[in-house]
Amino acid sequence: MTCMAAAAAASPAVANSVPVGVPLDAVETTMGVPVPHLATAVPVPVVGAPEAPRHHTGDLLPTPLLPVVPIAADLGATKLTSPVPNLAGEPETDGEGSLESPATTLLTRTPGAIVGAPLTMPDASNSGVPNLTVPKLGLIAPDVIGTPTALLGLR
Repeated sequence: MTCMAAAAAASPAVANSVPVGVPLDAVETTMGVPVPHLATAVPVPVVGAPEAPRHHTGDLLPTPLLPVVPIAADLGATKLTSPVPNLAGEPETDGEGSLESPATTLLTRTPGAIVGAPLTMPDASNSGVPNLTVPKLGLIAPDVIGTPTALLGLR
């Protein structure tokens, strides 16, 4: 029983990004020069439930006909560090430059479509025959919401 509890506690949680380290050690060994170190995360998109279409009085088709689907992803932290030799022409001034992007959440929504039928609802004054009308066509613009930032450093 305790083994099963330990295994359940050790199972990884569902993550929205997967950390990835780019191995460049072989290049450094082969070429004999210091290479940058890169660590990042690959976002895993999480698709939400599409918006339910709404029916309005007098319309034959629901609005929106093509529903909008929300998608969320975590842009993981990315860090790139590279040795910068002889900043001021002296070996004592060797340093390291870095470019860092903190983790942020990115929310998106797919585009949607609004389509209206070229007929009205059945008209009682016209013996129950629908009238012709100008069809409607519209697009719901996609959304991208997030606050990515970058930090540049030198030490």
